[in-house]
Amino acid sequence: MKTMSAVSENISGVAHRTLVKTMFVISFVIMTALGAYVRIPLPFSPVPITLQTFFVFLCGAVLGKKLGGFTQFSYVFLGAIGVPVFQGYGSGFPHILGPTGGYLAGFIVASCLIGAVMDRGRHLSSFSYIIFAMSVGVLAIYTCGVAWLMVGYKFSFVRGISSGFIPFIPGAVVKLITAAWVYLKIRPRTDLLIHD
Repeated sequence: MKTMSAVSENISGVAHRTLVKTMFVISFVIMTALGAYVRIPLPFSPVPITLQTFFVFLCGAVLGKKLGGFTQFSYVFLGAIGVPVFQGYGSGFPHILGPTGGYLAGFIVASCLIGAVMDRGRHLSSFSYIIFAMSVGVLAIYTCGVAWLMVGYKFSFVRGISSGFIPFIPGAVVKLITAAWVYLKIRPRTDLLIHD
């Protein structure tokens, strides 16, 4: 009888944890999409400033490597099949192949890398470690973005850096620090729900 009760509790616990993780994934997909709608066009760059990276940083830290990467992949996939979740209410493969395509790929890579760093040091609670993990994500996003501008749009290295990276540094720093601070505040709760 005790064994059946224990099995039942275990199944209930697994189902609850799966539901919680699913809700987090859906929430971060929605937040990343909403972040795309907060955009500031730049006259000297084909890439606008958006709030998306803030949620990408949080996504990787909160969900970890596998779930974080899956979440951002899901976001890009939804946009690819026609859901208007990209900046400027864009969607479809033409948007993915547009100038922001490298950054979209970078969201997936960044979330995986941030999650991987956080998974390795999840027991570390220092602000500096979280900043380090998210900084790895920043480099991933802008490396993918600039590389795509250079390969897909024949930008020179200098033009790619000057229009696809440098203008975004101040905003990226602010979003990174803010995301790290938010994560530090919510971490006890999210770690308990997702990683314990």
